[in-house]
Amino acid sequence: MKRWIESVTRKAWALPLLTMATLGVTAELNGQHVHEISTEYQSLTVERVAGDLEQPWAIGFLPEGDLLVSERPGRLQLVSGSSVTEVSGLPPIHAQGQGGMMDVVVHPDYQETGWIYLTYSKGDEEETVPALIRARLDGSQLVDVEELFESNTPTSPGRHYGSRVVFMGDGTLLMSIGDRGAQPDRAQDTRDHSGTVVRLNEDGTVPSDNPLVGNDAYAPEIYSYGHRNIQGMILHPTTGEVWATEHGPRGGDELNLILPGQDYGWPDVGKGREYGTQEPYGEDRTAPQVMDPVFEFLPTLAPSGLAVVGNGTFDETWEGNLLAGGLRSERILRLVIEDQVVVHAEEIINGELGRIRDVRLGPDGAIYVATGEDDGAIYRITPDS
Repeated sequence: MKRWIESVTRKAWALPLLTMATLGVTAELNGQHVHEISTEYQSLTVERVAGDLEQPWAIGFLPEGDLLVSERPGRLQLVSGSSVTEVSGLPPIHAQGQGGMMDVVVHPDYQETGWIYLTYSKGDEEETVPALIRARLDGSQLVDVEELFESNTPTSPGRHYGSRVVFMGDGTLLMSIGDRGAQPDRAQDTRDHSGTVVRLNEDGTVPSDNPLVGNDAYAPEIYSYGHRNIQGMILHPTTGEVWATEHGPRGGDELNLILPGQDYGWPDVGKGREYGTQEPYGEDRTAPQVMDPVFEFLPTLAPSGLAVVGNGTFDETWEGNLLAGGLRSERILRLVIEDQVVVHAEEIINGELGRIRDVRLGPDGAIYVATGEDDGAIYRITPDS
Protein backbone atom coordinates (compact mmCIF):
# COMPACT_ATOMS: atom_id res chain seq x y z
CA MET A 1 0.00 0.00 0.00
CA LYS A 2 1.42 3.38 -0.95
CA ARG A 3 1.74 5.98 1.77
CA TRP A 4 -0.55 9.04 1.94
CA ILE A 5 1.22 11.87 0.11
CA GLU A 6 0.06 14.65 2.42
CA SER A 7 0.56 15.14 6.13
CA VAL A 8 -2.41 13.77 8.09
CA THR A 9 -2.91 14.16 11.85
CA ARG A 10 -4.88 11.52 13.75
CA LYS A 11 -6.54 12.18 17.09
CA ALA A 12 -6.14 9.78 19.99
CA TRP A 13 -9.62 8.71 21.01
CA ALA A 14 -10.36 7.81 24.61
CA LEU A 15 -12.05 4.55 23.62
CA PRO A 16 -10.16 1.26 23.97
CA LEU A 17 -12.34 -0.51 21.39
CA LEU A 18 -11.51 1.90 18.62
CA THR A 19 -8.87 1.18 16.00
CA MET A 20 -8.09 3.38 13.04
CA ALA A 21 -7.53 2.81 9.37
CA THR A 22 -4.41 4.13 7.68
CA LEU A 23 -4.43 6.18 4.52
CA GLY A 24 -2.85 5.49 1.20
CA VAL A 25 -2.57 7.47 -1.99
CA THR A 26 -5.07 9.94 -3.38
CA ALA A 27 -5.16 10.16 -7.14
CA GLU A 28 -7.27 10.72 -10.23
CA LEU A 29 -8.84 7.74 -12.01
CA ASN A 30 -10.89 8.43 -15.12
CA GLY A 31 -11.28 12.01 -13.94
CA GLN A 32 -12.52 10.95 -10.50
CA HIS A 33 -10.86 11.49 -7.11
CA VAL A 34 -9.74 8.19 -5.57
CA HIS A 35 -8.51 7.42 -2.04
CA GLU A 36 -6.87 4.19 -0.95
CA ILE A 37 -7.38 3.26 2.71
CA SER A 38 -5.96 0.32 4.64
CA THR A 39 -8.19 -1.10 7.38
CA GLU A 40 -7.69 -3.97 9.82
CA TYR A 41 -8.83 -6.67 7.42
CA GLN A 42 -8.69 -5.21 3.93
CA SER A 43 -7.73 -2.26 1.80
CA LEU A 44 -10.42 0.00 0.36
CA THR A 45 -10.83 2.17 -2.70
CA VAL A 46 -12.94 5.31 -2.27
CA GLU A 47 -14.02 6.83 -5.57
CA ARG A 48 -16.05 9.97 -6.15
CA VAL A 49 -18.90 9.13 -8.52
CA ALA A 50 -20.81 12.45 -8.51
CA GLY A 51 -19.89 15.97 -7.46
CA ASP A 52 -21.16 19.56 -7.55
CA LEU A 53 -24.10 18.70 -5.29
CA GLU A 54 -25.43 21.17 -2.73
CA GLN A 55 -25.89 19.62 0.71
CA PRO A 56 -26.81 16.11 -0.48
CA TRP A 57 -28.88 14.41 2.23
CA ALA A 58 -29.72 10.89 1.06
CA ILE A 59 -29.10 8.36 -1.70
CA GLY A 60 -31.71 6.11 -3.29
CA PHE A 61 -30.91 3.29 -5.73
CA LEU A 62 -32.82 2.74 -8.96
CA PRO A 63 -32.57 -0.27 -11.29
CA GLU A 64 -29.77 -0.25 -13.86
CA GLY A 65 -27.47 1.63 -11.49
CA ASP A 66 -29.01 5.13 -11.48
CA LEU A 67 -29.08 7.09 -8.21
CA LEU A 68 -31.57 9.52 -6.72
CA VAL A 69 -29.91 12.12 -4.49
CA SER A 70 -31.87 14.56 -2.33
CA GLU A 71 -30.38 18.01 -1.71
CA ARG A 72 -31.42 19.71 1.50
CA PRO A 73 -32.13 23.14 -0.12
CA GLY A 74 -35.15 21.52 -1.79
CA ARG A 75 -34.10 19.52 -4.82
CA LEU A 76 -33.95 15.92 -6.01
CA GLN A 77 -31.27 14.91 -8.52
CA LEU A 78 -31.14 11.91 -10.85
CA VAL A 79 -27.57 10.66 -11.29
CA SER A 80 -27.07 8.46 -14.33
CA GLY A 81 -23.42 7.77 -15.12
CA SER A 82 -21.77 11.18 -15.37
CA SER A 83 -25.10 12.96 -15.97
CA VAL A 84 -26.93 14.80 -13.16
CA THR A 85 -30.52 15.92 -13.89
CA GLU A 86 -32.85 17.78 -11.55
CA VAL A 87 -36.14 15.98 -10.98
CA SER A 88 -39.30 18.09 -11.19
CA GLY A 89 -42.64 17.58 -9.47
CA LEU A 90 -41.67 17.97 -5.81
CA PRO A 91 -44.17 19.61 -3.46
CA PRO A 92 -43.34 23.03 -1.96
CA ILE A 93 -40.45 22.57 0.48
CA HIS A 94 -39.47 25.00 3.21
CA ALA A 95 -35.68 24.77 3.54
CA GLN A 96 -34.39 26.52 6.65
CA GLY A 97 -31.70 25.46 9.09
CA GLN A 98 -31.72 21.68 9.26
CA GLY A 99 -35.00 21.44 7.36
CA GLY A 100 -35.57 20.98 3.64
CA MET A 101 -35.49 17.99 1.31
CA MET A 102 -34.33 15.02 3.34
CA ASP A 103 -34.64 11.26 2.94
CA VAL A 104 -35.22 9.43 -0.33
CA VAL A 105 -35.87 5.67 -0.22
CA VAL A 106 -36.77 3.52 -3.20
CA HIS A 107 -39.43 0.92 -2.41
CA PRO A 108 -37.87 -2.57 -2.01
CA ASP A 109 -40.24 -3.86 -4.73
CA TYR A 110 -39.72 -0.85 -6.96
CA GLN A 111 -39.87 -2.80 -10.21
CA GLU A 112 -43.41 -3.89 -9.28
CA THR A 113 -44.68 -0.77 -7.48
CA GLY A 114 -42.65 2.11 -8.93
CA TRP A 115 -42.87 3.95 -5.59
CA ILE A 116 -40.24 6.33 -4.26
CA TYR A 117 -40.64 7.66 -0.70
CA LEU A 118 -39.37 11.10 0.31
CA THR A 119 -39.37 13.17 3.50
CA TYR A 120 -39.19 16.95 3.70
CA SER A 121 -40.05 19.95 5.86
CA LYS A 122 -43.50 21.26 5.00
CA GLY A 123 -44.67 24.73 5.99
CA ASP A 124 -43.46 28.32 6.02
CA GLU A 125 -41.32 30.77 8.00
CA GLU A 126 -43.68 30.54 10.96
CA GLU A 127 -43.95 26.77 11.41
CA THR A 128 -43.04 23.51 9.72
CA VAL A 129 -43.62 19.78 10.12
CA PRO A 130 -41.70 16.74 8.88
CA ALA A 131 -43.79 15.15 6.11
CA LEU A 132 -43.68 11.96 4.04
CA ILE A 133 -44.78 11.54 0.44
CA ARG A 134 -44.49 8.87 -2.20
CA ALA A 135 -44.38 9.28 -5.97
CA ARG A 136 -43.39 7.55 -9.17
CA LEU A 137 -40.67 8.65 -11.57
CA ASP A 138 -41.52 9.37 -15.20
CA GLY A 139 -38.26 10.29 -16.88
CA SER A 140 -37.04 13.16 -14.72
CA GLN A 141 -40.45 14.10 -13.30
CA LEU A 142 -42.32 12.88 -10.24
CA VAL A 143 -45.89 11.81 -10.93
CA ASP A 144 -48.69 10.25 -8.87
CA VAL A 145 -47.51 12.22 -5.83
CA GLU A 146 -49.32 11.18 -2.62
CA GLU A 147 -48.89 12.75 0.82
CA LEU A 148 -48.84 9.92 3.35
CA PHE A 149 -48.06 11.55 6.69
CA GLU A 150 -47.16 14.77 8.47
CA SER A 151 -46.22 15.30 12.10
CA ASN A 152 -49.14 16.45 14.21
CA THR A 153 -47.51 19.46 15.88
CA PRO A 154 -46.29 22.35 13.67
CA THR A 155 -43.19 23.99 15.14
CA SER A 156 -40.93 26.95 14.36
CA PRO A 157 -38.66 25.82 11.52
CA GLY A 158 -35.03 24.88 11.50
CA ARG A 159 -34.16 22.12 13.97
CA HIS A 160 -34.30 18.38 14.62
CA TYR A 161 -36.44 16.82 11.91
CA GLY A 162 -35.08 13.27 12.08
CA SER A 163 -36.58 11.96 8.84
CA ARG A 164 -34.93 8.61 8.18
CA VAL A 165 -37.25 6.02 6.62
CA VAL A 166 -36.85 2.24 6.89
CA PHE A 167 -39.00 -0.41 5.18
CA MET A 168 -39.75 -3.28 7.54
CA GLY A 169 -40.53 -5.98 4.97
CA ASP A 170 -44.04 -6.61 6.32
CA GLY A 171 -45.87 -3.86 4.42
CA THR A 172 -44.96 -1.20 6.98
CA LEU A 173 -42.26 1.44 7.37
CA LEU A 174 -40.64 3.38 10.18
CA MET A 175 -39.92 7.12 10.09
CA SER A 176 -37.88 8.99 12.68
CA ILE A 177 -39.02 12.43 13.85
CA GLY A 178 -36.79 14.71 15.91
CA ASP A 179 -37.91 16.56 19.03
CA ARG A 180 -37.86 19.80 16.95
CA GLY A 181 -35.33 21.43 19.29
CA ALA A 182 -37.18 24.25 21.00
CA GLN A 183 -39.09 22.19 23.58
CA PRO A 184 -37.31 18.90 24.21
CA ASP A 185 -39.94 17.82 26.78
CA ARG A 186 -42.23 17.13 23.82
CA ALA A 187 -40.32 13.88 23.30
CA GLN A 188 -42.09 12.66 26.47
CA ASP A 189 -45.53 13.89 25.32
CA THR A 190 -46.94 10.69 23.93
CA ARG A 191 -49.68 12.46 21.98
CA ASP A 192 -47.03 14.45 20.07
CA HIS A 193 -45.13 12.89 17.16
CA SER A 194 -42.03 14.95 17.99
CA GLY A 195 -39.17 12.87 19.41
CA THR A 196 -40.55 9.56 18.17
CA VAL A 197 -40.26 6.79 15.64
CA VAL A 198 -43.61 6.30 13.91
CA ARG A 199 -44.75 3.12 12.16
CA LEU A 200 -47.05 3.38 9.15
CA ASN A 201 -48.44 1.09 6.51
CA GLU A 202 -46.82 1.76 3.17
CA ASP A 203 -49.92 3.74 2.12
CA GLY A 204 -49.65 5.99 5.19
CA THR A 205 -52.42 4.41 7.26
CA VAL A 206 -51.88 3.25 10.84
CA PRO A 207 -51.13 -0.47 11.31
CA SER A 208 -53.69 -2.13 13.56
CA ASP A 209 -50.88 -3.94 15.42
CA ASN A 210 -48.89 -0.85 16.33
CA PRO A 211 -47.68 -1.24 19.91
CA LEU A 212 -49.72 1.64 21.38
CA VAL A 213 -52.88 1.49 19.24
CA GLY A 214 -56.01 1.70 21.37
CA ASN A 215 -54.35 3.58 24.24
CA ASP A 216 -55.75 7.12 24.23
CA ALA A 217 -52.64 8.42 25.99
CA TYR A 218 -50.56 7.79 22.83
CA ALA A 219 -50.70 8.89 19.22
CA PRO A 220 -51.48 5.62 17.40
CA GLU A 221 -48.60 6.02 14.92
CA ILE A 222 -45.95 5.94 17.68
CA TYR A 223 -43.59 2.95 17.64
CA SER A 224 -41.08 4.32 20.18
CA TYR A 225 -40.57 7.68 21.88
CA GLY A 226 -38.17 9.70 24.04
CA HIS A 227 -35.79 10.35 21.15
CA ARG A 228 -33.84 13.55 20.54
CA ASN A 229 -32.98 13.35 16.84
CA ILE A 230 -32.44 10.05 15.02
CA GLN A 231 -30.60 10.59 11.73
CA GLY A 232 -29.37 7.08 11.08
CA MET A 233 -31.69 4.07 11.04
CA ILE A 234 -31.51 0.63 9.46
CA LEU A 235 -33.20 -2.76 9.50
CA HIS A 236 -30.57 -5.46 9.93
CA PRO A 237 -31.25 -7.97 7.13
CA THR A 238 -30.03 -10.98 9.12
CA THR A 239 -31.29 -10.36 12.65
CA GLY A 240 -34.37 -8.26 11.85
CA GLU A 241 -33.25 -5.73 14.48
CA VAL A 242 -33.81 -2.01 13.98
CA TRP A 243 -30.71 0.04 14.82
CA ALA A 244 -30.58 3.83 15.07
CA THR A 245 -27.94 6.47 15.68
CA GLU A 246 -29.17 9.49 17.57
CA HIS A 247 -27.83 12.97 18.32
CA GLY A 248 -27.33 13.84 21.97
CA PRO A 249 -26.80 17.41 23.15
CA ARG A 250 -23.11 18.10 23.98
CA GLY A 251 -21.94 14.49 24.11
CA GLY A 252 -24.45 11.69 24.56
CA ASP A 253 -24.63 10.57 20.93
CA GLU A 254 -26.14 7.09 20.99
CA LEU A 255 -26.55 3.83 19.15
CA ASN A 256 -29.96 2.43 20.06
CA LEU A 257 -31.77 -0.83 19.41
CA ILE A 258 -35.32 0.30 18.59
CA LEU A 259 -38.01 -1.82 20.23
CA PRO A 260 -41.78 -1.32 19.94
CA GLY A 261 -43.54 0.73 22.58
CA GLN A 262 -40.37 1.67 24.47
CA ASP A 263 -39.30 5.00 26.00
CA TYR A 264 -35.69 6.04 25.26
CA GLY A 265 -35.65 8.67 27.96
CA TRP A 266 -34.94 11.99 26.30
CA PRO A 267 -34.77 14.57 27.83
CA ASP A 268 -35.27 13.16 31.35
CA VAL A 269 -32.63 10.46 31.10
CA GLY A 270 -29.47 10.81 29.03
CA LYS A 271 -25.71 10.97 28.90
CA GLY A 272 -25.17 14.42 27.36
CA ARG A 273 -24.52 17.86 28.81
CA GLU A 274 -26.21 21.25 28.52
CA TYR A 275 -24.56 23.33 25.79
CA GLY A 276 -24.27 26.48 27.90
CA THR A 277 -23.66 25.19 31.42
CA GLN A 278 -22.08 21.76 30.90
CA GLU A 279 -24.55 20.47 33.51
CA PRO A 280 -25.91 16.95 32.95
CA TYR A 281 -28.97 16.95 30.67
CA GLY A 282 -31.71 15.19 32.60
CA GLU A 283 -31.91 13.99 36.17
CA ASP A 284 -30.37 10.56 35.56
CA ARG A 285 -27.93 8.89 33.17
CA THR A 286 -29.96 5.71 33.33
CA ALA A 287 -33.30 4.61 34.74
CA PRO A 288 -35.13 1.27 34.98
CA GLN A 289 -38.19 2.45 33.04
CA VAL A 290 -36.32 3.56 29.89
CA MET A 291 -34.12 1.91 27.29
CA ASP A 292 -30.39 2.54 27.70
CA PRO A 293 -28.29 3.08 24.60
CA VAL A 294 -26.36 0.06 23.39
CA PHE A 295 -23.32 2.27 22.74
CA GLU A 296 -22.31 5.84 23.51
CA PHE A 297 -20.13 7.54 20.91
CA LEU A 298 -17.12 9.12 22.60
CA PRO A 299 -15.89 11.49 21.37
CA THR A 300 -18.97 12.96 19.71
CA LEU A 301 -19.93 11.48 16.34
CA ALA A 302 -22.82 13.82 15.35
CA PRO A 303 -24.64 10.83 13.81
CA SER A 304 -25.97 10.72 10.28
CA GLY A 305 -26.38 7.80 7.88
CA LEU A 306 -26.23 4.17 8.99
CA ALA A 307 -25.69 1.05 6.89
CA VAL A 308 -25.22 -2.70 7.33
CA VAL A 309 -22.42 -4.37 5.37
CA GLY A 310 -23.68 -7.29 3.29
CA ASN A 311 -23.90 -9.02 -0.09
CA GLY A 312 -20.48 -10.65 0.31
CA THR A 313 -18.57 -7.80 -1.32
CA PHE A 314 -16.30 -7.02 1.62
CA ASP A 315 -14.13 -9.29 3.75
CA GLU A 316 -16.20 -11.79 5.71
CA THR A 317 -15.11 -10.11 8.94
CA TRP A 318 -17.22 -7.10 7.88
CA GLU A 319 -20.42 -9.04 7.12
CA GLY A 320 -23.30 -7.80 9.25
CA ASN A 321 -21.27 -4.96 10.77
CA LEU A 322 -22.77 -1.46 11.05
CA LEU A 323 -21.20 1.55 9.36
CA ALA A 324 -22.10 4.72 11.26
CA GLY A 325 -21.50 8.11 9.65
CA GLY A 326 -20.82 11.38 11.43
CA LEU A 327 -21.40 14.99 10.42
CA ARG A 328 -19.21 17.30 12.50
CA SER A 329 -16.80 14.46 13.26
CA GLU A 330 -16.43 13.67 9.51
CA ARG A 331 -16.04 10.01 10.45
CA ILE A 332 -17.35 6.59 9.50
CA LEU A 333 -17.08 3.90 12.18
CA ARG A 334 -17.35 0.16 11.63
CA LEU A 335 -19.19 -1.37 14.59
CA VAL A 336 -19.02 -5.09 15.39
CA ILE A 337 -22.09 -6.27 17.33
CA GLU A 338 -22.47 -9.58 19.10
CA ASP A 339 -25.61 -10.40 21.07
CA GLN A 340 -26.70 -6.75 20.85
CA VAL A 341 -23.41 -5.51 22.34
CA VAL A 342 -20.79 -3.45 20.48
CA VAL A 343 -17.61 -5.48 20.97
CA HIS A 344 -15.30 -3.62 18.61
CA ALA A 345 -15.14 -0.38 16.64
CA GLU A 346 -12.84 0.67 13.82
CA GLU A 347 -12.59 4.12 12.32
CA ILE A 348 -12.36 3.76 8.54
CA ILE A 349 -12.88 7.40 7.52
CA ASN A 350 -11.73 10.46 9.48
CA GLY A 351 -11.90 13.78 7.68
CA GLU A 352 -10.86 12.58 4.22
CA LEU A 353 -14.28 13.23 2.62
CA GLY A 354 -15.91 15.95 4.77
CA ARG A 355 -19.19 15.86 6.69
CA ILE A 356 -20.75 12.43 6.26
CA ARG A 357 -24.50 12.87 5.72
CA ASP A 358 -25.55 9.46 4.40
CA VAL A 359 -24.10 5.94 4.33
CA ARG A 360 -25.92 3.30 2.26
CA LEU A 361 -25.30 -0.26 1.06
CA GLY A 362 -25.83 -0.27 -2.70
CA PRO A 363 -27.41 -3.15 -4.61
CA ASP A 364 -23.94 -3.87 -6.02
CA GLY A 365 -22.65 -4.50 -2.49
CA ALA A 366 -20.57 -1.31 -2.43
CA ILE A 367 -20.94 1.34 0.26
CA TYR A 368 -22.17 4.74 -0.97
CA VAL A 369 -21.52 7.92 1.00
CA ALA A 370 -23.00 11.42 0.64
CA THR A 371 -21.08 14.38 2.05
CA GLY A 372 -23.26 17.16 3.46
CA GLU A 373 -21.33 20.12 2.09
CA ASP A 374 -22.22 23.05 -0.14
CA ASP A 375 -19.97 21.36 -2.71
CA GLY A 376 -21.05 17.88 -1.67
CA ALA A 377 -20.42 14.63 -3.49
CA ILE A 378 -21.31 10.96 -3.66
CA TYR A 379 -18.55 8.42 -3.03
CA ARG A 380 -18.40 4.67 -3.63
CA ILE A 381 -16.34 2.45 -1.30
CA THR A 382 -15.22 -0.99 -2.48
CA PRO A 383 -12.50 -3.48 -1.55
CA ASP A 384 -9.19 -2.64 -3.19
CA SER A 385 -8.75 -5.17 -5.99
